[in-house]
Amino acid sequence: MAASLRPIIAICGTTGVGKSKLAIELALHLNRMGQNLGCRGAKVINADAMQVYEGLDIITNKVPESERHGVAHMMMDFKQPGEQYVVGEWVEDTLNLIDELHNSHQLPIIVGGTSYWIQHLIFPNRLVPKEIVESSSSGTEITWPEPLAKAIATLPLELSSLLQNLSEDPPSAKMSPDDAFQLHTLLAALDPVMAQRWHWKDTRKVLRSLEILKETRKRPSDVVFEQSSAIQESQPRFRTLLFWLYTEPSVLRLRLDARVDDMISQGLLDEVKSLRDLATNGLTITSTSGASSKKIDYTIGIYQSIGYKEFCKYLEDPSDAAFREATERMKISTRQYAKRQISWIRNKLIPAVERANAEGVVVPFYLLDATTLEEWVRNVQNPAFDMMEGKLS
Repeated sequence: MAASLRPIIAICGTTGVGKSKLAIELALHLNRMGQNLGCRGAKVINADAMQVYEGLDIITNKVPESERHGVAHMMMDFKQPGEQYVVGEWVEDTLNLIDELHNSHQLPIIVGGTSYWIQHLIFPNRLVPKEIVESSSSGTEITWPEPLAKAIATLPLELSSLLQNLSEDPPSAKMSPDDAFQLHTLLAALDPVMAQRWHWKDTRKVLRSLEILKETRKRPSDVVFEQSSAIQESQPRFRTLLFWLYTEPSVLRLRLDARVDDMISQGLLDEVKSLRDLATNGLTITSTSGASSKKIDYTIGIYQSIGYKEFCKYLEDPSDAAFREATERMKISTRQYAKRQISWIRNKLIPAVERANAEGVVVPFYLLDATTLEEWVRNVQNPAFDMMEGKLS
């Protein structure tokens, strides 16, 4: 790897495997012996799309302050519920923060379950191009380019609502054919070229195309054309040491189910209720200067988090049966999310690393087995310490 590149550590993996725990351990280790490795310590930078939101510590699974052991956690707790914050904005903000840390001779440790954020940070031009957004410090809302704005303005009410409330999971073409067809109809209205590529039953690809449209403010077909015509760079931005913290699926499932139960016992329902109350009251966000304000969109941001969707309906009509159903739905959603996280790492992140390595820009990528918590020190902590010291020394 080019010695001129500045160092970072990145930790990815599914929810519930101990990514934050490892990040804190690495930071504490560097704070103890950083001078020997050419730095003055380390700070953790959050790469979890839900943990950017202020408060709501239970529903977003934030590490409690008491377990951070004084390690600073940055890019966390700075957005309001209902504010939109997308990958391009996070990358830009994080790049600025990394510059500040490097200038003060501190090592950034990037950690989070939103692996496509981490990938976009490490590898420029590997994901869809950076969002075309118009979010200014005065608080103006993100806008659409004129052609898309016109197309969206002419959408029927049901399709407009669908665009604003895209589900995390695609509908089943077999079980919900009307929903699947409507999703494809929405894509056809906004990007007929891309809609022709996917059958209406291929709901996963249709949904992903719509997600790209919302994230980039570009038609997905335009994004594909730009990617195919542009020279793709494998050169990473940083001298990256990348860890994948992994737990065997059978063990992870039990751990995730237990985590949901624990979140409920800690007060998850109170957080869901507070979020619902915010949406009901229809509050606005005023800029720091007081010059402008914008109405919060209670269909985006934290309102897409696992837990809120499942228990909001329960709070409207509480019963023992509804509680059990909401709990089970949350467990299923959590397990499905973990599968998507693994799929991204295997199908997107690892190939990007392999492309860089094939072109001679080595990105060390290590899998750490966190299946047996009793063996954490031997299987996770000590190997991570050794690899970190070897790469930084």
